[in-house]
Amino acid sequence: MRRKASLILLALAVFFAALSPLLRWYAFPRLAKIPANQYQDMVLEAKDATLLDYNDGMKAKKVSKVTIVQTLRGNVEASEQIEKTAGKDVVVWDGLSYVQGPDGAMVSKIPERYIFDAHTQEPVHATGESVDGDPVKREGIEFKWPFLTEKRNYEYFDAQARVTAPIHYKGTQHFRGVEVYYFEQTVPWTKVPFPKAMPVAGITPEQIAKTGTTRWYTTVRRFWVEPLTGAPVYGEEIHKEELRGGSLLGGREKVTAFAGHVKMREDYIEHTVDLVKSNRTLVLLLTSYLPWGFLILGVLLLALSLYLEARGRHPGDPAPAETSQPEPVTA
Repeated sequence: MRRKASLILLALAVFFAALSPLLRWYAFPRLAKIPANQYQDMVLEAKDATLLDYNDGMKAKKVSKVTIVQTLRGNVEASEQIEKTAGKDVVVWDGLSYVQGPDGAMVSKIPERYIFDAHTQEPVHATGESVDGDPVKREGIEFKWPFLTEKRNYEYFDAQARVTAPIHYKGTQHFRGVEVYYFEQTVPWTKVPFPKAMPVAGITPEQIAKTGTTRWYTTVRRFWVEPLTGAPVYGEEIHKEELRGGSLLGGREKVTAFAGHVKMREDYIEHTVDLVKSNRTLVLLLTSYLPWGFLILGVLLLALSLYLEARGRHPGDPAPAETSQPEPVTA
């Protein structure tokens, strides 16, 4: 009976020991993915900012606050359509960055379609990938880092300039009780297109282009990323925009269109940190808790199996008798 139990325990020990690496290296990369129907929004604010007043002689004025509302909505129908030819799990995010002044009036709104691999967050190039209606071909990440983010630089796509540039790992920090990796990217002054939705009715980017006036932009982008989930728990930008040259400025060389230190609003910080902490537990379950638990369980079952096997053999038991060989018969 003990020998039978020992064999059963040995089989379970082998099963759990083999399940441990399979769960970590085979199951986790396939189970961890961004849901196609995810919806999220974020409110950021730039207090004591500078904003261009188009209705008062194109002058830059100090304002109490500029608000940026960012939304990301998963487009399930579009993702399923792209998956038919991509041969992988795909997520399509329809995003909108809506900027409004202190009076609630629209300053700009830029729609965006971001298509990426649900598991790795690498961009997937397909029809519809765009920023403000213009087709783009992204390289690098945007909005979210990959699961199990590493301590290294990544390529990050800038939607304003439509270019990809390195975002640099600057060190490990703690933010609201969560260990995070701090990343920073500086985009130098770059000529960028005017938004198609302008704050003044009747004015289009094409009309502004005819005046010779151009739009320029620079930013210092900062993210604090929880490495297991790859989700930023906090982000901010030191953002500047200028209009330069042309007859629209009345002879002036340049004028500030927007300048401010853009930060996440406090209530959204708290919500994001709580959400990331919850998702972090799920990732730990698949990458650490269960694999190590199964491995330890396998070792314990093996030890118990060997113990029962040893107890099944009593030291006082007589050795089995040797079969005597018949003596040869000679003539």
